[in-house]
Amino acid sequence: MKERIINFFNDIVKEMEKVTWPTKEELYESTKIVIVVTIIISLFTWVVDTGLSEALKAIL
Repeated sequence: MKERIINFFNDIVKEMEKVTWPTKEELYESTKIVIVVTIIISLFTWVVDTGLSEALKAIL
């Protein structure tokens, strides 16, 4: 059992060595994209919600 646990952690170390981490610039650009897309989706959801709410008020 001890050998399996040691092998498991050795495999983790090997896999982590294969990881390519983003540079600061890549991380910054990705963060900007995520923030902009989040704002766009939030605004779209707000517009649809407000429109449907007003439509239901008009019907009822």
